[in-house]
Amino acid sequence: MKQNTEFPYLPEQYVKITLPEWAKNATVYELNIRQFSDKGTFKAIEQQLPRLKKMGIDIIWLMPVQPIGELHRKGSMGSYYSVKDYLKVNPEFGTQDDFRSLVNAIHREGMYVILDWVANHTSWDNPLVDEHPEWYRKSRKNTFQSTRWRDYDDIIELDYQYPELRKYMTEALKYWIREFDIDGYRCDIASFIPIDFWENARTELDVIKPVFMLAEAEDRELHRKAFDATYNWTLWNILHQIALNERSVKTLTEAYLAEHVSIFPKEGIRLNFIDNHDKNSWEGNQYSNFGDALKAATVFTVMMDGMPLIYSGQEAGLDRSLEFFEKDPIDWKSHENEELYTVLFKLKHQNKALWNGKYGGEMVRIINDRMDQVISFVREKEGDKVLTFMNLSNESVMVQCDTSFDTGVYTNLFTGKQQNVPDTMILNMEPWEYIILHDEK
Repeated sequence: MKQNTEFPYLPEQYVKITLPEWAKNATVYELNIRQFSDKGTFKAIEQQLPRLKKMGIDIIWLMPVQPIGELHRKGSMGSYYSVKDYLKVNPEFGTQDDFRSLVNAIHREGMYVILDWVANHTSWDNPLVDEHPEWYRKSRKNTFQSTRWRDYDDIIELDYQYPELRKYMTEALKYWIREFDIDGYRCDIASFIPIDFWENARTELDVIKPVFMLAEAEDRELHRKAFDATYNWTLWNILHQIALNERSVKTLTEAYLAEHVSIFPKEGIRLNFIDNHDKNSWEGNQYSNFGDALKAATVFTVMMDGMPLIYSGQEAGLDRSLEFFEKDPIDWKSHENEELYTVLFKLKHQNKALWNGKYGGEMVRIINDRMDQVISFVREKEGDKVLTFMNLSNESVMVQCDTSFDTGVYTNLFTGKQQNVPDTMILNMEPWEYIILHDEK
């Protein structure tokens, strides 16, 4: 909606970019190439794509595919995020043709692929160091420096005051879309880079094809002209605190959700997660971080407004931190987590109330008499409705919910049985129990 200068009181839409249509009800899977198989190659990924599609994955996020720096490398294999050349493929994973084959295979399964992009810094032995040393930040001693205040001594930081660097990086982003037909990017520590760089880059990328852009950041303003989705670090922290019994549900509802529904742009999307490579590598795993609350927290990340993320191995019950600088393949096995994701993602795809951004329904509180332990809410969109009742505590509770606005007969997601919702619902809930009722018209 454009600003009317003759009548300046009309509301103006904050977000100026358009989400690709295929992302309106999408889920994301972060794929750790090195640890995804014993071989750790692009080719080895292809055979598991049908399984991911069946589970309900729509977007494959590939961790960085570029060569890894050798100078000041961490461990024997180095960090994905120490990029040696923005325009080449890491031989550890395969060839350019292997990568192109993987992208094509993902597309054949009806999924999309985004690349992890590290624009803030490079390895010490990236060709840009010799070709354009002026593009890098310098210390007080006029030497190259790693990201300030962080222990990342295998990388050195770029300086975006130089227009030539901005052009180079934008052309590099365009290269992977033109040459390999990828569908967008997950951008590492995006808020460390000037927002006007990202806004211009998004404009130029969209000329090639509609792209999906995910920022590793929480900044609201990134949604205006640059990114479709941003990280929900805050949600992870609160759910983690609730799981450890350090906080009550009111921390989630009154300290976070009240602000989220009030000030966050409806067109923007939060990426909701229980695990990702940062959390898993340095802060424990899904079980050590959430314990008995894991399933409830997982369900909440899908029921809540936002796009759910699964990290490699979560569906197989990954219960350890994967090595980051060494080979440490995932132990693949059948696990109840995969069944849980499959059920949740099927509902997300079918029920418009759970769709992403403006395509989904707002979270509306259902008042109950145990607000410090139980969260209850409804989401509704174009006749589709989902009711969520969740005991986010380690105690059994009897809770009374005011469901007078949502009476009717619904389907229980996990039992498949019909359930009547009267004016008042009285529920006896076990610790961490959840009830999801849905109605599709």
